[in-house]
Amino acid sequence: MSTEPATSAEQPWPVRTVARKIGDWIHRLGEVWVEGQVTQINARPGTQTAFLTLRDPAADVSMSVTCPIWLVRELETPLREGDRVVVHAKPTYFFGRGTLSLRADRIRAVGIGELLARIERLRKLLAAEGLFAAERKRPIPFLPQGIGLITGRASAAERDVLANAQARWPHVLFKVINTAVQGPQAVPQILRALSILDKDPEVDVIVLARGGGSVEDLLPFSDEALCRAVAAAGTPIVSAIGHEPDTPLLDHVADLRCSTPTDASKRIVPDVREESARVRQMRDRGRRALHGWVDRETRLLSQLRSRPSLADPLGPVQRRLEDVELHRERGRRAMLGLLAKDQAEVAGARGKLTALGPAATMARGYAVAQFTDSAGNLQVLRSVSQIRDGAQLRVRVADGAVHAVAESVEATNGTNTNEKTAEGDRP
Repeated sequence: MSTEPATSAEQPWPVRTVARKIGDWIHRLGEVWVEGQVTQINARPGTQTAFLTLRDPAADVSMSVTCPIWLVRELETPLREGDRVVVHAKPTYFFGRGTLSLRADRIRAVGIGELLARIERLRKLLAAEGLFAAERKRPIPFLPQGIGLITGRASAAERDVLANAQARWPHVLFKVINTAVQGPQAVPQILRALSILDKDPEVDVIVLARGGGSVEDLLPFSDEALCRAVAAAGTPIVSAIGHEPDTPLLDHVADLRCSTPTDASKRIVPDVREESARVRQMRDRGRRALHGWVDRETRLLSQLRSRPSLADPLGPVQRRLEDVELHRERGRRAMLGLLAKDQAEVAGARGKLTALGPAATMARGYAVAQFTDSAGNLQVLRSVSQIRDGAQLRVRVADGAVHAVAESVEATNGTNTNEKTAEGDRP
């Protein structure tokens, strides 16, 4: 635990003390192995020290490196800007200027094999995270409202994309952002351009285009930070990097991979001539289909109109009307015959009933004698045993009734007795 007093506004440390303490802390770090990308080399003839700038490929961070000039000159492959290297160095703090640098005593160039191995490890990592999955890829709009293009300034890739796209669809709108497409500044610039275009509401698709190159030249397009940024973008991304054999990791993450910038221009916008021809073909097909339908329906109507039911619609009705009249007349005659027969039967029954009725019998000279029973009701006299002498009788004849008094009663097989008959009033 430090025994030095803490600083305060009244007891500040002088600059030399702060610089010395920072130097002490840095010197205690010891020696480290550092990997980075060379962005600047200053090795002038006649000098004993070479100055390098080493940059982190995935971040905008750089440090100065000093080393004996012979260390740079004795490398098997001449050191160039953009090369990946691994240096063994000790952090050094310059007390007088207050700057920090790395003092290197060994430099190793990262070979192509090692770079490819690192890219392969990163590819497996991103694939395991699902960044290459087909289901997460978004469809490219058929006719984008605006196209964002990230490419090198005045590059062949830019000319190919713009010229071919405008030749296919003259009214296509591009928003071009020129960036470095190789070297240490490529990834930060591409990330900034991607962020700008992804936030632009008028941009429907973004194209990253670059011509072919060596593995080292295409390293920025296999950068992990760039791959993750493309996967997280909300706008569909088209990768048009290099030539047909070139396949940086960006090709796997992008929503659409094109073999060349020219291929990208053909796949992001339709060909106005092809679409016009397709429209004409569809119009012709529609016209032929409509004419065919009209002709078919016309023939069907003609066939329907030629049928008897439609050629003479009143004829069947008239014929059915005659049939109805015929059957109605038959029904009327049958009903009249039935009524006549029934009337004859009724008349015969009525004649029989009349002949058998009491009125007809009395009209032939018969009479009906009635007497009053003990209950005061008139009863038809059917036997002489029903009355006694002096009984009141009512005798009905055809045209009226006669009231009489029975003076004596004589049976059919008995002896004759004197009879007195008294005539009654006619009702």
